Order: sequence, then structure tokens, then C-alpha cells
Amino acid sequence: MEAWKRELGHNITDLGELRNFVSLDEKELEDVVEKLPFATTRYYLSLIDPTDPDDPIRRMVVPSAEELSIEGDLDVSGEKDNTKFLGLQHKYRETVLILATHRCSSYCRYCFRKRMVGRSRGEILDNFRNAVEYIHEHKEVSNVLITGGDPLVLDTSIISDFLKMLVKVEHLDFIRIGTRMPVVYPSRFLNDRRLVRLLNVYNNFKKIYLVTHFNHPREITELAREAVRILLDHNIVISNQTVLLRGVNDDPMTMAKLQKKLTSIGILPYYVFQCRPVQGTRHQFQVPLVKGVKIVEGARALCDGHSKRFRFIMSHRAGKIEVVGIYGDQFVFKYHQARDRENLNKIMTFRVDKQARWLDDFMEQQKPLTPAV
Repeated sequence: MEAWKRELGHNITDLGELRNFVSLDEKELEDVVEKLPFATTRYYLSLIDPTDPDDPIRRMVVPSAEELSIEGDLDVSGEKDNTKFLGLQHKYRETVLILATHRCSSYCRYCFRKRMVGRSRGEILDNFRNAVEYIHEHKEVSNVLITGGDPLVLDTSIISDFLKMLVKVEHLDFIRIGTRMPVVYPSRFLNDRRLVRLLNVYNNFKKIYLVTHFNHPREITELAREAVRILLDHNIVISNQTVLLRGVNDDPMTMAKLQKKLTSIGILPYYVFQCRPVQGTRHQFQVPLVKGVKIVEGARALCDGHSKRFRFIMSHRAGKIEVVGIYGDQFVFKYHQARDRENLNKIMTFRVDKQARWLDDFMEQQKPLTPAV
């Protein structure tokens, strides 16, 4: 068995083991892990300060009783409505999304796919050739996002098979792989140079991008830096999508430090996502949008050059809605991507609501002051 697989085989997966790393009330959390599986790498747990109950790394990976809240939606971005067949979604004209696995090396407690990740294969693609055939038939598709779960928990040979088929699709311009491995398990790249080499090989046919989730500056360790360096040395571009999380990165200094450190090691800041109101996350992780705007604007003021290029985004069922900012007493939103093509680039404004955390909170309470234009 390959070294990286052996190491993942020793992941922490139950509360008894977890207690060796952090203090917790096992009985209180039994119902949580029964419903929402827990697993993480020993490496990632080593980043937690065991003396700090509010440690930001802990918040992202250690279960909490708050996750049992039923407030929110299990499919907040409307993925079911965009599923063309099992494991393939086509929401935006140019992009096909493939759910390659339901597994991750570490289960994030804010995950927006809690309905399936670590729990069910019921939404996972069962035949990659069917996906490639669909893409062949849809000439408007210019890019593919392979996600899950985390595709890089799959065997390197399987990833190679996926890429081998995709690079033959003439009208594809690039391929994205969504992964949190550089954050939670950088040894995936350090101990499996075959993976890095094959990414480099297929990158010569179609540009391959890794899209990852660094959410806190402390996640950028020496091991993470080394993994990133190896990928960059093999011509793989890495972009980052940070999730704005209460108690993790919800202040301008932390957010700015994160984006600057990412840029310094060659990762391109891409999005800062408003945490989605999935069941069990709304009150635990979501930040009111008024505060979110102040955090993002404050962070940008502390950044420079490439480190301030990120957009503040809500991944809504209607599309990717950019939170442009506040003008006077109005919130300004813009369709950065749209499920319905006619909405692309349209702008909406709503009166400021200090409690609102999602676009629906405005739409339930009032009509837009300015219709989408």
C-alpha cells in the first residue's frame, strides 16, 4: 500500500481517539457524529491549540452540538435542480461539475454538502465515461470542475483515467480539481510524486488548476508551503476560495494576513465565500452580511496587488452573487454567474438589514429597491 494511503488509514475517526488531542464532552457529541460523520488527519489535528476551546482550527474540524440545528437547507445552492444525471451538474453554461466521490480526508463542520459527504454515494458519478460523453455533446462547455468530497482521496490511477479522458475533449479549455488536501494533508503531494507528475503531464494538454480552501493563516504551515512549491514547480496553478467563518477568520486582520500569505507562496486568492445557510451552520458559522462587508473591505485595505483581488460571493441557487458592498442605506449585489443567462451581470439593491445573512433574507422581507438591470 502506498505511504499516503497508509497514513490516511490512521485518520482520527471517533470521539474516543479525538479526546487524545482535544478536550470535549463525548456524550454531548455522540448524536452529532452519528448523524454527521467525523474524520480528520492527524496532521491537521496537530495544528490545534489543545488549551484553547475557541481555537479556529478546532472550530473547523471538531464536531459541535450546534450542528444538530435543523434551521437551514440541505441543498441551499439548488444542486438537485442542476443535476443532469447521477454525479453530473450543469448549472452555468460553460461549466460542468462532476461529483467524483463522497469521501474527504477531513470533514469540515461547515460543509455545504453535509447531506452526502461522508454519508452517501447516492449522488456520486458511477461511470466517468458517461460524463465525458455528455461534455462531448455540449460544445458550449469550456471547463470541468471535478469535486466531491475530495477527488484527491481517490487512487492516483483513477485520477489519471479521469484526466486521460477529459484532455481528449477538444472544446475544453481547462480542468479544475477542487481539493482541500494542501490544507489538511499536504503529504498527499509530498509522498506521492506520481500524482504531481501526472498532473504536470496532462497539464501540457489542457490547463489544470487546483482550487483549494485555506481559511486561516495558521493552515499555511511549512509542510503546506512545501506541497504548494512542488505543485508550482510542476506548473500547476493553485487558486484559493476562502469561506468566511465566524470564530475563524471574521476580522479584517486575520483575513488580510491569510490572503497575503497565500499570495506570498504563489496561491491566487479567488473568492471569499459567504458561508452557506446549510443545516447546522447558520448560527455556528455564518456572519451577518453587514459585518462580512466590513471584514472584506477592511481586509482589502490591508492588502496590496494580487492579495486584494478576491471577490466576496454568495453561491446562491440563482447563481454566484457578488456582494459588491453598501452604498448609503442600500446593499448592492451583482450576478457574477447566473443559472438563467439573462441575469448575468445584473445588479440588485436592497435596504440594509443588519441581521441578513443570505440573499433570501432580503427577498423575504422586502422587494428590491432597484430591479435587476
